[in-house]
Amino acid sequence: MRILMLAINDPAGTAIAFANALNRHTEHTCRVVTLETRYTHSWEKDLHVPDLDATGLAEVEYLLETSDIFHFHMTADETLRFGPFLPADYMRGKRIVHHHHGHPDFRGNPGKYSKKYAQLGRTKLLVSTPDLLRLLPEATWQPNLVPNNDPLLLPMGGKPDDPLRIAHSPTRKDLKNTDDLLRALNGLKTQGVHPLLDMIDDVPHSECLRRKRRCHILFDHMQGYYGVSSLEGLSQGLAVVAGLDDWCAGHVRDFSGVEELPWVTASPETLEKTLYNLANDPDRIREIGRASRRFMETAWSERKVAQRLADFYTA
Repeated sequence: MRILMLAINDPAGTAIAFANALNRHTEHTCRVVTLETRYTHSWEKDLHVPDLDATGLAEVEYLLETSDIFHFHMTADETLRFGPFLPADYMRGKRIVHHHHGHPDFRGNPGKYSKKYAQLGRTKLLVSTPDLLRLLPEATWQPNLVPNNDPLLLPMGGKPDDPLRIAHSPTRKDLKNTDDLLRALNGLKTQGVHPLLDMIDDVPHSECLRRKRRCHILFDHMQGYYGVSSLEGLSQGLAVVAGLDDWCAGHVRDFSGVEELPWVTASPETLEKTLYNLANDPDRIREIGRASRRFMETAWSERKVAQRLADFYTA
């Protein structure tokens, strides 16, 4: 099947990651059309409308005409204009997929979207993390993926234990428990523990991955679910700290088939103690890192996640 992903902007580079994985591991072909660049992370692009000349726009039109599936990300739909083209004009015979990634309007008004899809008879609905199933229970959870054999997502060998490095890459600090992390690190200092924090912000994604690889611990966030940052850290063989709740962990166990998940779970109340224990046990950090990488190779591989999405399209 020919899939065309359409998005205002590519959320955390997930659309292009899915497209690359589908093209690598399935019989389907997938392309991505985007309208805007947000942040300065330099995600890989496919057909980015502001960059296209007349020939590029002609290719967009060809894909709109010939694709079998329109896969809309975030709040995009057929009424969103992509340059001179309106997807609504090319809907005949297309399967329509709506894929939500936690946009604030969706989180704040899930009923609006549920009602809209019911009225339109749209049933091919995806959410990117299990917590969003609470907002759109008629959807299917489609795990995000990372290309786990990319050199920047492989574990770094020969990394010294000292100094201990903790990575944190919050796109939005208010949503990523950054203040809780800083509080916990200040508490560690009073106990004579002084890890180095690499606060990775506003840099290209490749630079972000290079800096994460040099660290021993990755702090994602404690919002009850995991982010793409978690998956990157697990692939790199880091000890990944996040606040997965029972709901999210249960869905992850069902998908992965693994009962003991590699995340180091913490809450704002336990984060300082969690980091203290890790800082004083480098052997445990290495053990967790090996389990993290093994999990991504066997239970959450790019191929496995891409096939799940391919199966969703054809079901």
